[in-house]
Amino acid sequence: MGNSLGCSASGERLVSAARDGDAVEARMLLELSPALARYSTFGGLNSPLHFAAAKGHLDIVTLLLEKGADVNARNYCGQTALMHACRHGHWEVVQMLLLFRCNVTRADYLSGRTALHFAAHDGLVRCVRLLLADFIPSGPLEDTASSVADGGDSQTNSGSSPTSSLGLKFNEPARVRYINKPADGGVTALHMAALNGHFDCMQLLIELGANVSAVTFPYGTTSNLIGAGSTPLHYAAGGGSLECCQVLLSKGASRLTLNCNGWLPMDVARIFGRRCLEPLLSPNSHTVIPAIQPSSYLALPLMSILNIAREFGLQHTVSSVDESDLCAVCLERSCSVAAEGCGHEFCIKCALYLCSTSNVRVEFTGPAGSIPCPLCRNGIMSFTKLPSTPTEGLKSSSALTFCNPCILNTRSVDSPATVCKAEIRRNRVAALSSELVCPLTCSPFPSSALPTCRCSDDDPCGSTETLDGSEVQSPRPSHSTSTELDKRGEQDVDRTTCSGMFWSRRSCQREQQCNAEINA
Repeated sequence: MGNSLGCSASGERLVSAARDGDAVEARMLLELSPALARYSTFGGLNSPLHFAAAKGHLDIVTLLLEKGADVNARNYCGQTALMHACRHGHWEVVQMLLLFRCNVTRADYLSGRTALHFAAHDGLVRCVRLLLADFIPSGPLEDTASSVADGGDSQTNSGSSPTSSLGLKFNEPARVRYINKPADGGVTALHMAALNGHFDCMQLLIELGANVSAVTFPYGTTSNLIGAGSTPLHYAAGGGSLECCQVLLSKGASRLTLNCNGWLPMDVARIFGRRCLEPLLSPNSHTVIPAIQPSSYLALPLMSILNIAREFGLQHTVSSVDESDLCAVCLERSCSVAAEGCGHEFCIKCALYLCSTSNVRVEFTGPAGSIPCPLCRNGIMSFTKLPSTPTEGLKSSSALTFCNPCILNTRSVDSPATVCKAEIRRNRVAALSSELVCPLTCSPFPSSALPTCRCSDDDPCGSTETLDGSEVQSPRPSHSTSTELDKRGEQDVDRTTCSGMFWSRRSCQREQQCNAEINA
């Protein structure tokens, strides 16, 4: 009946404790039976880690991981605890899961969404920054404009560029592939952020290699209201954000791109009632686009401090320590790392918190992507551990053997197979490149048959209607008159806030079954 622990009374008690944030109860149950950390519910296959991550109970998440919970465990919908933490915006939980080397590239079974899609949908920039930390070196960041212009297919430079010395540790194509990984229907994280008007999230994604010319697919189960072949600019036009359209145009997005319905971004803006965007999106527009400043959420030292925290742990307290060795920020823990450049010392926890929360929009001494030192305001590009730092590390289970570094250096498919345990084999499957695996939803669905979502927040995806009088069209010049577009715009133009826009009704119902347990 389900898994072996599906009917465990103690397991249900642990689930309730994880959901309610009862750390005392959870600790008692795990001390009596550590195997409960891998328990999963009978219906939705949600583990206690899923419940704690969705509710943001950091102490219980840490306890479960230390007791051997599988950080990459999936529920019935294929969603991990990382996806739930990103969906609800619990960046501290995301940070802890990353310290235990969770796999950020896993996609769910329903729509192929990664944790990055969940975070970008609601504009959770701190979560987005953490998810991309293992793909960004702690050093001067290369100009990614060439990667954006050619869709992320550019190769890393082999010359004497500032990051050429980091070539063995940093794989730019892996970062670009992850950021531009499409969900069902070809929707990328940039599409989601553009539709919902999350300017800061879009700015960070574009600076790190998001493709502003990516188009959605004419197949899949996605309820694509704008139409297949749409770029992020089409989605930004539908969302109605002026800043989002400006940042896309400043990075090379085209006003002349037609989707499969023959719509320009200006047509989408007119259909969705965003008439304030028409002067900017007009094909003959001469509107001056203001200069876009670098993202204030880019934190280059994050990779270095994450790796130090994984190796040496977060807590470094001693019974008797000289006051000069205490961290100047918290005055509780001894200094364990030093900032390269100014040399000021901090504890690992404060340095990690500084990188995860930095959002400074004022002038300070340092290149773009550096964070200001709280003591001298000089830019910090990376952290180094002090020689006196004791090696503690984070307690992790055997399920955490393979993580993001395996993704950056994917094993060749032609390499000889090795004998390994079944669990390790399963973990290695998740590290394969997305190009080697066929997407789960690949049946052709013409854009005309895509349902129009009529749901509300109280009844998500309760009913669907099919757009009337629409046919599959190949890209052509836009001949839609203003009257025709206005008639289309009368059909419920304010649908962009619908959470079910990116997946079908059936998928939404399956997801509700899993989420009903967590939200009970």
